[in-house]
Amino acid sequence: MRLLIEIGVEELPAIPFLKEYKNILPKWQKVLEKYEIKADFSFDFTPRRMVLDSSNFPNKQDDKVVEQIGAPKRIAIKDGIWSKASVSFAKKCGIDEDKLGFKKIGNDEFLYYEYTQKGKDVKEILSDMINDFLKELHFGKEMRWGNAEFEFIRPIRSLTVCLDNENVEMEIYGVRSKLALYPHRSFGYDLVEFKSADEYYEKLAKNGIILNSKKREEKILNEFRNLEKTNSFEIEKDRDLLNEVIAITEHPTALKGEFDKEFLNVPDEVIITSMKENQRYFPVFNNGKLTNNFVFVSNAVCDDGSLIVGGNERVLKARLSDAMFFWQSDLKNGLKPDSLKNVLYIKELGSIYDKELREIKIALNLAKLYKNELEKEVGKEYEKLLERAIILSKADLTTLMVDEFGELQGIMGSYYAKAMGENENIVKAIKEQYLPDGEKSELPSSIFSSIVALSFKLDSLMGLFSVGKIPSGTKDPYALRRAANGIIKIVLNKNLNFNLNEILEEIAPNYTKFNLQILQDFIFDRLNTVYDVNISIINACLKSGESDIKKLNNSILALDEISKKESFKENFSTFKRLANIIKDEKIKKVDDSLISQNAERELNNAFNSLKLDLKDSKSYLNELFGLKEKIDKFFDEIMINVDDESLKANRIAIIGQIYNSFLKVADIKEISF
Repeated sequence: MRLLIEIGVEELPAIPFLKEYKNILPKWQKVLEKYEIKADFSFDFTPRRMVLDSSNFPNKQDDKVVEQIGAPKRIAIKDGIWSKASVSFAKKCGIDEDKLGFKKIGNDEFLYYEYTQKGKDVKEILSDMINDFLKELHFGKEMRWGNAEFEFIRPIRSLTVCLDNENVEMEIYGVRSKLALYPHRSFGYDLVEFKSADEYYEKLAKNGIILNSKKREEKILNEFRNLEKTNSFEIEKDRDLLNEVIAITEHPTALKGEFDKEFLNVPDEVIITSMKENQRYFPVFNNGKLTNNFVFVSNAVCDDGSLIVGGNERVLKARLSDAMFFWQSDLKNGLKPDSLKNVLYIKELGSIYDKELREIKIALNLAKLYKNELEKEVGKEYEKLLERAIILSKADLTTLMVDEFGELQGIMGSYYAKAMGENENIVKAIKEQYLPDGEKSELPSSIFSSIVALSFKLDSLMGLFSVGKIPSGTKDPYALRRAANGIIKIVLNKNLNFNLNEILEEIAPNYTKFNLQILQDFIFDRLNTVYDVNISIINACLKSGESDIKKLNNSILALDEISKKESFKENFSTFKRLANIIKDEKIKKVDDSLISQNAERELNNAFNSLKLDLKDSKSYLNELFGLKEKIDKFFDEIMINVDDESLKANRIAIIGQIYNSFLKVADIKEISF
């Protein structure tokens, strides 16, 4: 059977809808499973409708055999008479006692009754199914309308449940089902009736609706290409913005507008942010340079778009006029770090200015580690430059522009610092202090900028952990997981020696005392998001006790590469056995005088002849894994658990020294496949 469901709504907000979008069809499939219905569905949407369609929907649920199991036979019958338990079981099954039977399950017999439950006609359950489905959708903040108690992201205004071209009568959220749809607003406001699922799609098309989101995307991109060809410019096709305009249009049309060239004196980031965030406009470039054109996607269906273009140009002009005023005013005032003394960071941690002072202390500590690199990059005055960069770094928070466009903090600070004649390294560091700010984000471009960025992140983590504001579950209001990720990525990107334990200990006196191990574990937990490797390999390397991120990186990559060899998985049982034997044992130094058999002597000599260099983790591990045959021979020929305790301890010491050498890189017993 053909089943078509349309939930007609007032305009869905794009961002919350898109967050839930990938879950919508799976949630409907769960409802199907709950009601034991097997059918394939497609899902399409516009901002005013959600549509489910199936061509193989059954007319009823399948019949099923239901088994009822009761008490054991020894309890069910007492002295040849049905017990109370049996009578209750019969009543529960809706049968007389003489119809009761038994079934052997395992070694015992139990009261047993089996019957066939007829499947319900789908018309009887569709209303419950759709209700359950709507309750499962979570778009964030929901609303009520009218006097009703039910809630949804937007009011539901129409409902279609078309089963084999017939309306399945029901009422959901106060709306009665009917074979009718709302047209595009440019075509009218009254419901348009239809008689079949096929006619539904015909009526959609005739009334200006492009239901399929992929087709809306194709239309937009084709029109973008035509505009680019006609005007010889390039449109920045931001994927997230494109998804938004696809989600808010039923019949998209790409149009071009212009703004006064004088606004190009404002930084590009301001113009682009104003376009994207406020108006959902696409910026336009010519040979990589921002132009005074913009492209937007209209939902109107009309032959002449000039009025629409004019309206959007006026809106953007007002936005950019404000931005120009902010820009000029901020340039006159410059950056004023002292103003941050009145800007609260966190009650327990003081002002933003206080935070900057702590960041300066961290930066100067880090600078000791990278003195040579800093002198090469910025000169011998690197400490003064670091202090100046950090004291100016958050000063743009009090500017008019950042007050309006919060996402431009740091970026605007760099522009204002440049206008004030600050050192180019300071300008760059202010701009890059928050990097990385996303999974695919750029990273600070220099050691100098990296230290400023690391200081910001380390202070945020140390400060907030010290006052108990630790992320839990999915909640992370201060983006501390991102800060931890950023530390790891910056260190690896610049190939820095960065002993996390030592650095945390060094800066700890600036904060309320807390267990630093909790923070170290939190940061190292983020390694799982940085590497695409077997998690047990990361855990094994962490168990080594190493806290230098660069060294951990070398160990993880080396062990991952080695473990991917087929021979490794085949041979690893030898090393797993070795690790398990050593578990909880106290390892003593090998006493050569107690070695009496060839297998133990050969293994000990082979180990002592290894060239182990921890600076090369891959070579180091390969050397140890190369002992495999000697270890196997040792296990085959040598009895470890002998009565002579000295001999036993020495044999454990022979394999223990191998395990301890592994442990400098990874605890191999933690590895699993």
